[in-house]
Amino acid sequence: MKLTVLPLLTERMEGTFDIYQALIEALTRNDARLEEGDVIVISTKYVSNSQGRIIESSSVKASEEGKRISKRFRIEPEIAEVVMRESDKIFGGTAGFLITSSDNIMAPNAGIDRSNVRKGRIVLYPKDPFKTAEEIRRKILLNSSIHVGIILVDSRLMPARVGTAGVAVSCAGLEPILDMRAKRDLDGNPLKVTFQAVADNLATIANHKMGEGAESRPFAIIRDSGACITDRKIGPSEMAVLPDQCVYVRGLSNPP
Repeated sequence: MKLTVLPLLTERMEGTFDIYQALIEALTRNDARLEEGDVIVISTKYVSNSQGRIIESSSVKASEEGKRISKRFRIEPEIAEVVMRESDKIFGGTAGFLITSSDNIMAPNAGIDRSNVRKGRIVLYPKDPFKTAEEIRRKILLNSSIHVGIILVDSRLMPARVGTAGVAVSCAGLEPILDMRAKRDLDGNPLKVTFQAVADNLATIANHKMGEGAESRPFAIIRDSGACITDRKIGPSEMAVLPDQCVYVRGLSNPP
């Protein structure tokens, strides 16, 4: 079987809307249909749009702490304030960026974005991304009797790499991690710490086809991925480690 990726062209949506219905309409528009075992990848920005998670920067009043952070890291006061509100923890930053953690997701500026929205607007991360992915999966199962996986994808800067790559903010219906410990490499040596990030790998593949500019392809279908489809509920702790367990965070906070 050959893995295939089918991005779905959609119309731009304004205001809140039903993300599941938008998917069905996109399938019809692109003359596509879902099959058993498909993995559907959805842009987090599109999900945020559907939830009304877009705010006007002019409506944000920066606190004194927001103004302090704004000045120190050369970020607009309104952006600094929103990042503070959306973050569980701020680790530090550099000019234009704060490194944050929110709901166990590490990201620059708490994942907020201002691309592909009208000037003066800010897009926040989706609310309850795992719950949202699970709801979409269940609706597909109930209405079409098809077992699929769902991934909500965002693009992310990777440490010491140029450009962005896709990352799975949440998923449902597929096992997000493949535990390869005790399996053997080409030389017969047992693997001791290897986990394959299945959901993140698929997110990157789909993100490459979906694009990040004016493509208007917020959905993609990955077929014959080989991912393990499941009905069990997936939780955030399965896809992320706490920041103090991250090799990058621990390493940079413990200089030689």
